[in-house]
Amino acid sequence: MPTNNTTQGQRAMMTVLDAPLPELIERLGRAVADAQHALDTNSLEIAKRMSEPTVNLGGQMWSLLSLGFTPTFYSFAEATLEAKLTFTIRESTEFSVGGSVTGGMQGVFSVTVNAEYSRKYGFEVQGASSIAARLVSLPPPARLHQLLNEIAVASQPAPTTNTNPA
Repeated sequence: MPTNNTTQGQRAMMTVLDAPLPELIERLGRAVADAQHALDTNSLEIAKRMSEPTVNLGGQMWSLLSLGFTPTFYSFAEATLEAKLTFTIRESTEFSVGGSVTGGMQGVFSVTVNAEYSRKYGFEVQGASSIAARLVSLPPPARLHQLLNEIAVASQPAPTTNTNPA
């Protein structure tokens, strides 16, 4: 029959084992999706800024797109969730008996007996977790790349002809 302390140890272990691993995985997936959306939105904003004429070359304003630059897109190549748990359960029992005998000349004796019993339980849980993600650089999506090229061509200044006779 299990003692009350053993039951408490078993309950503590079950609490740890019932950790919401599916919830952790779901949260990681959502975090990656949200981060990917933010990366894509940021790259599109950079593409918009790159389409504005900001560079003066030869007295004409050029956009970075018209000069052949394109925004960089990043994508999550992998995401890893790692969790480690360590359990330690200790139980110790100590029992000791001691005694002493004293006697006198008259035939009077006394005996003292000491008995001690102790039972100790220990339960320890340690945990560690880590999340790692790897990003890779990608070219812009094909349709966006086509649009960027069209914008670059449209924003190119018309070639100037030299009207000064030599």
